[in-house]
Amino acid sequence: MDVDEEEIEIVVSSEKHVDSVALGKTLWTEITGGVGIWGAFRPIIAVLLSLVPFLFLGQHFNRNHQRGIDFSFLQIPLAFTLILWIALYFWSIFDAWREASIQVSESQVQS
Repeated sequence: MDVDEEEIEIVVSSEKHVDSVALGKTLWTEITGGVGIWGAFRPIIAVLLSLVPFLFLGQHFNRNHQRGIDFSFLQIPLAFTLILWIALYFWSIFDAWREASIQVSESQVQS
């Protein structure tokens, strides 16, 4: 029994023009997550500022001044129990990151 073999030839055009501006915009959107450079780095800056102990600068950076002042007063009695002060320190770092992320997402919804 003879089987005829057929060849299928596929031709792909290689002369496609790539728009470098559109490619750059797409890459920029993917890198920043669609929220722009400030929106991408705002939570990171809030975390870096909140790493400074005793000052709670991450809360002040997020314009939560009352929370930063409350944490400052709360650390006085917690300083007597080192474990609770450390817990407050790490919570403030997480809180600064979370609030900055919320602010970025709310600004994206409004625009």
